[in-house]
Amino acid sequence: MASDVDDITINYEEDGILIVKELDKEILSKGAWTTILFRYQKWDKRKEEYSDDNYAIRRYQKLHGEYMPKSKFNISSSKQAEKIVAALQGWMKD
Repeated sequence: MASDVDDITINYEEDGILIVKELDKEILSKGAWTTILFRYQKWDKRKEEYSDDNYAIRRYQKLHGEYMPKSKFNISSSKQAEKIVAALQGWMKD
């Protein structure tokens, strides 16, 4: 695990293949509890190509100087991501 929030990644390699490829991340909060929004793609073995973009929100807790994953929420599609954005924008207007 990472000791610095900027070094946290969801890249995951298996047998020399990058299975989860991080495209971007936005650190939403820093501190003992850190929240990060990731944009990533997954490797599809059958098609031998990466998927469309996926999104995940992950929470980490810093314990003994290292960030440990504690929870995650995967956004299942771009359509779901758009609905989340629309809901938040609507609430922010109130």
